[in-house]
Amino acid sequence: MSMKKSSYKFILSGVFFALFLVLIALIKTYDVAAIGPEETEIGFSHLNGAVHEFFGYSKFWYFLTQIFGLLAIGVVLQYAVAGAYQLIKRKSLARVDAPILLLGGLYIVVFGLYGLFEKVIINYRPIIEEDAEHVEASFPSSHTMLVCVVMGALILMINKYRLQASSSDRLIIRIIAAVVIVLTVIGRLVCGVHWFTDILGGVLISATLLFLFSGLLDKIEIKR
Repeated sequence: MSMKKSSYKFILSGVFFALFLVLIALIKTYDVAAIGPEETEIGFSHLNGAVHEFFGYSKFWYFLTQIFGLLAIGVVLQYAVAGAYQLIKRKSLARVDAPILLLGGLYIVVFGLYGLFEKVIINYRPIIEEDAEHVEASFPSSHTMLVCVVMGALILMINKYRLQASSSDRLIIRIIAAVVIVLTVIGRLVCGVHWFTDILGGVLISATLLFLFSGLLDKIEIKR
């Protein structure tokens, strides 16, 4: 594994992060209008409004993407248990496998961003959900971010951090993870609980984190 390849991934991570920041700036300044519930102002109002009106609301896709979110949480818990087992057995955090520690750091960043954008409001949802009294934060789609990052990292970990599974089993897991990512991105848009730019933001920040994670995994491999 060459240093050039990992550097290329770091550059891509920076590019996607820059695009994410540009998107935020545009959302706050371009074509802003009060088209959301409770007169909330939304950037890219014509685009977001047209896409939301076209798809409407779908309970099926909402439920399906919720299941995918729970699946992603299950993957997080599985790796958390693996890391905790290594820590207890080896009696030192420094002796826990580096990819596991790196993955743990990635999860912390994801949940940190989730909390951050609940407080720093960029956009509000296009609907008021049944269990909510008021419109809630919507950008970026945290559900999209969670599933994309967790399942994307799972694909990378299976490639570089060999689990006790056959090559065919690992291939099946990679395919399932990829399908879950695609269906989640489509489903969160179609179900109608996010604006189009919320989904785009979730994809951009996910790409940022995954390219960074992949580049750091490459560096770990080089040191071995």
